[in-house]
Amino acid sequence: MRRLLSGLALTCCLSSSAYAGEWTSLPFAEILRNQARTYEYGEGVDKNPVLAASLYCDAARHGDAEAQFSLGWMYANGRGVTRDDNMASYFFGLAAEQGHEHAKKMLRFVGDYVDPEVPQCLRKTFTKPEQKQQTVQYELPFFVGSKLAEFVPVTPDQRFVLTLVNRYAPEYGIDPRLALAVIQTESNFNPLARSPKNAQGLMQLIPETAARFNVKRPLDPVQNVQGGLAYLRWLLAYFQGNVPLVVAAYNAGEGAVNRFRGIPPYPETRAYVRRIMELFGRSEHPYDATVTEHSPALTRIK
Repeated sequence: MRRLLSGLALTCCLSSSAYAGEWTSLPFAEILRNQARTYEYGEGVDKNPVLAASLYCDAARHGDAEAQFSLGWMYANGRGVTRDDNMASYFFGLAAEQGHEHAKKMLRFVGDYVDPEVPQCLRKTFTKPEQKQQTVQYELPFFVGSKLAEFVPVTPDQRFVLTLVNRYAPEYGIDPRLALAVIQTESNFNPLARSPKNAQGLMQLIPETAARFNVKRPLDPVQNVQGGLAYLRWLLAYFQGNVPLVVAAYNAGEGAVNRFRGIPPYPETRAYVRRIMELFGRSEHPYDATVTEHSPALTRIK
C-alpha cells in the first residue's frame, strides 16, 4: 500500500519521454523547501507553521525527500497541522522509500499508516490535450488565464523565459511563481514589449528602475530578468515580505505605497495587484532583511 500511495504522490516527477531529462524538479523543490524552512523557524520572517506546512507539501509533491520528512515531523508533532500519526507515517514512508535514514527511524515511532486521505496539495495535476490518458506534471508553473497550471511551455519564447527564471530566481531569493506572475502580467512573455511610459522588456523596467539596478540593456532578456528580480528582492525587504504591497510598489512605485499607506487607489494598480495575487496565491514571501531597511511607513500601513 505504501508503494502505491508513493507513486500517486510523486507523479510530479514523471514526464513523457519527449521531455525527460530536459527539466529537473530538484531546484524548484529545493526553493519551496527552503522557503518552508524560513517560515517554520522564523528565519528573517515571522514564524508561520501553517504556511510552512503548505510549502513543504508543495515540495513533497515534487518528490523532495527532505520536505516529505519535514512534513511528517510536523504531523508527528502537531506543528502547523493537526497532530496525526497516520499522516506522519505516510510522509515518513515517502521519504524512507527514497533512502532518507531519519525517516526510516521515525517510522518505528509512528507505526504504519492505514489508507490516509492524500493531502490536496499532492493531487495537483495537468493533463496535456494530446495525452488525455496520461497525467504529466512539471516543476515550473505556467499561467493560463487565471489558473496556475504546471506544464511545458508551448512557444520558444515561453520556454526561454522559464529557463531564465529557473536559473536566476534562486540567486535573488525569489519564488519563480512570483517572478512568472509579474512577467505574464507585465509583458505576457514578450521580451520586446514596450509601454507608453517606456517600460521595457519582460519585466517592464522603466529607465529609472533599469539604471537603479544597473541594467544597461533593458531589452536584453537576461539583464531585464535580473533587474526585475533585483527590484523584487529589494521591495520584499522594504515591505517585509508583504506581497500585495510589493507588487503594488512594482506597479506604482514604493513612494506611492508609502504615501497612501497601502495599495494606492489607482484602478490600474489595484487591478494589477488583484491579478498578481490571483496568479501567485500567497500574501507572504521570505525576504532578506539585510538588503535594505524596511519602509518607515510600514507600521502605519499594517
